[in-house]
Amino acid sequence: MPGSVSDAVESTAPAQRPSALTVVGGLLAAAAAAAVGNAVVALVAHAGGASHDFAPLTPSAYVPLTVIGVLLGAVGWVIVRRAAKNPTGLLRWLAPVVVVVSFVPDLALLGGGMAGSGPLAIVALMVMHVVVGAVAVFGYRRVLPLPVR
Repeated sequence: MPGSVSDAVESTAPAQRPSALTVVGGLLAAAAAAAVGNAVVALVAHAGGASHDFAPLTPSAYVPLTVIGVLLGAVGWVIVRRAAKNPTGLLRWLAPVVVVVSFVPDLALLGGGMAGSGPLAIVALMVMHVVVGAVAVFGYRRVLPLPVR
């Protein structure tokens, strides 16, 4: 029926594929924003009493790992985006599961073995994983939009 919602949806042109420059710029922006967020988490943790000896809360440790996390997440996002029948549904539960699984190495540090690895430092590290995941997903949705199937 002309003028119906389904007619409007069908007549709408498919979304433009983002340029490589847009994707790269978006991923760099996401990595930078996540690194800034992680810097705030580290500062708050140190102000709250987390040891300055805990290496993962130093920029030389978390900035490269933040960038790597954003880039690896983008690879996973692209794979799911292309291969899944329902990428939105899959990513709705997969992204949080990946973040929770990323806590396992952090929790392993609670047993000691690393200078300054007290509970506050470990919680801060886990919060950093959440920051990276949230910022990255926001960025991916902007520059690597999910197809409507």
